[in-house]
Amino acid sequence: MTEGSLIPTDVGAEAAPKLVDAPLDQGIQRLKHLLEELEGSGPRQEATPQPRAVGAEAAWADNQLVVVRLGIASSLFAALRCRSAATAGHSLRVALSCSAWGLKLGLTPGELDAIEVAALLHDLGMVGVPDSVLLKPGPLNRDEMLVVEQGRRLSAEILRHACAEPKVLQIVENIGAWFDGSRGGYRPSGRHIPAGARMIAIVDAFDAMTTDQVFRRAMSHERAMQELFASAGTQFDPSLVQEFAEFRICDQKAWREKVAQRWLRGLDPQIANSYWELLAAPTPRATADAARCFEKKLLENMHDAVMFIDVGMRVVEWNRGAERLTGIAAASMIERLWSPVLLQMQNEKGEWLAEQDCPVRCAVQSQVQSLRRLTISGRGGRMVSVDAHAIPVIAADGAVLGAVLLMHDASGEASLEQRCQSLYERATKDPLTQVANRAEFDRVLELFLNAHKEHHVACSLIMCDLDRFKRVNDTYGHQAGDEVIQALANVLKGVCRAGDLVARYGGEEFVVLCADCDNARAVRIAEQARKALGQIRHPSLNGQSVTASFGVTEVQAGDTAETMLRRADRALLMAKEQGRDRVVQLGGGADPAGTAAAPLLASPSACVEQRLVTPVPLWVAVEKLRGFIADHRAKVLHVEANHVAMLVQIDPPKRSRRFGDRPVVFRVDVQLHEESAERAPRESALPAPWAHTRIRVAIAPEKSRERRRDQIVDRAKEVLTSFRSYLMANQDEAAEA
Repeated sequence: MTEGSLIPTDVGAEAAPKLVDAPLDQGIQRLKHLLEELEGSGPRQEATPQPRAVGAEAAWADNQLVVVRLGIASSLFAALRCRSAATAGHSLRVALSCSAWGLKLGLTPGELDAIEVAALLHDLGMVGVPDSVLLKPGPLNRDEMLVVEQGRRLSAEILRHACAEPKVLQIVENIGAWFDGSRGGYRPSGRHIPAGARMIAIVDAFDAMTTDQVFRRAMSHERAMQELFASAGTQFDPSLVQEFAEFRICDQKAWREKVAQRWLRGLDPQIANSYWELLAAPTPRATADAARCFEKKLLENMHDAVMFIDVGMRVVEWNRGAERLTGIAAASMIERLWSPVLLQMQNEKGEWLAEQDCPVRCAVQSQVQSLRRLTISGRGGRMVSVDAHAIPVIAADGAVLGAVLLMHDASGEASLEQRCQSLYERATKDPLTQVANRAEFDRVLELFLNAHKEHHVACSLIMCDLDRFKRVNDTYGHQAGDEVIQALANVLKGVCRAGDLVARYGGEEFVVLCADCDNARAVRIAEQARKALGQIRHPSLNGQSVTASFGVTEVQAGDTAETMLRRADRALLMAKEQGRDRVVQLGGGADPAGTAAAPLLASPSACVEQRLVTPVPLWVAVEKLRGFIADHRAKVLHVEANHVAMLVQIDPPKRSRRFGDRPVVFRVDVQLHEESAERAPRESALPAPWAHTRIRVAIAPEKSRERRRDQIVDRAKEVLTSFRSYLMANQDEAAEA
């Protein structure tokens, strides 16, 4: 792609139609699932264990993957899983992603072996980190970060007593080293750091940023990549960051196939075992009990918050109602230590609740249930009155297992999701699928978007389309096609939650509005639906299955209903172009730090002008600009070198009845300039190239006779806000100075 090629390309021609083959063996399916969690178009699963019964088969499959890669040393990984299942899951995903990336880079089998083993065990030292740090429900302070760093060094110390391969030890010892050598305690810098350590550091950070934490939601993949670019040359190898960005936009499906073949069919068990002393391999776990499925479904659909805390004060269950009430994701709470401080609990007198007065602790110690009116910090820091019911859980032999904490919102205010749910219940139904129809979706979309913006809560949009549906109709008839459409609608209804809206957008295309949902969660929902559809065997298709493609996006600053819808549609087209049967996510979502109102430049010709900077190279910035042009349906006037001029029309709100509210067309002039610098690491290492893109954007009404000055400036600022969101750019303070 040339720098001037800014107009979105057409969708490529369709490949020959095909139906899905029979599923591969369980191990390959599980491995592919784990790889997809780190793929740009795949889901970001929480790095937490699944419920004990429901996740038993997946846990057993994970064990087999570890045994294949580590051989008889898999007991080391088992020890890490017993200490922290979240950390173990993170390590497995990092290892699989590094394996796929290494295959693309053309690494030798020996190099891949060392990187995969090092990635699996790089956090082994976390077994020595105390619970107060490892399970802390909030950001770590400086002293706690030092404890974690000591745990990482402990990983290398443990492996020195078990691993005889120097390459593995060198990688694990230097994963924490910064590329510019500025981090104390590490001798090598620059390209003197082992390549495997530099690769793992990048994937490790990416996985951490895209995982839910108690104190923050998971970042979108685009924003996480922006953070990697921002730290290129200092913390990370800039060349490898560039390689990782290019790897993530290539065809991931082919690399998943290659990794599956390597891990489950190509690895030599003798080589895997050659580093280690003989230990027992893990045994398969029992399958899920049917009763647990009923319990899980009940918990998922209860509006009240339900929390299970074991006798050691660890959270083992945090249902959807608890997420809705507290604003804290379940992924970041499972296996964490419970404390009333976590929710800023206050007693009936408005005083902070002491540990010894905690209803959960009292229920465990006294074995007596209690019901109290308390106040907690809810979503967005709003204090909420709740009826807290703590119930001790006692086994048949009299042993105390823990407590159940039920919390009911007693504030009397209808929640956002209740309002969205009422919209869903009043929706006009599509007669074939019994989901909302296109007209109802169009009516609800803007209301849905505005409600979330008003409450400063994220929401997401999923668009999906059956793959090669015409082939189904032509081969098996329209009745079979209708059955397939109904099957997709049922799958979407099954994966959605209270407050979400499923609608048939037209033909075989569906949309899902996800309430209180960021990019990461929406991708997980879409991926769950994709897999569920692929497992259905249709009698009308001679027992074969069909697939669907999904596009996902989250509302971001400056969005309108139209730009959000077009961005999701663009993601869906990308999923089709990349081979179908996949999920593609576009957009950076809401900026966790917020979009600050930077000062505007004084300009005689433009009503809004600003200098911006984004920490990504020019080719990435150009791709993001292409997205802005496509989603705003901008008319490109000309492209000259790094200057782009376009026309963007901003429509008034659909429900506006003011006579003066009419569409305004703005001329948007954008200048892009890539600047490169060299950050030289210490100890005479090679200088590190580092690139970022400076942007100057000027926005003015196309017609100079526009007299509504205040309204025009406000509309121009809306365009600027949206532009900054698409480019993920901040004010260029250096240029302003």
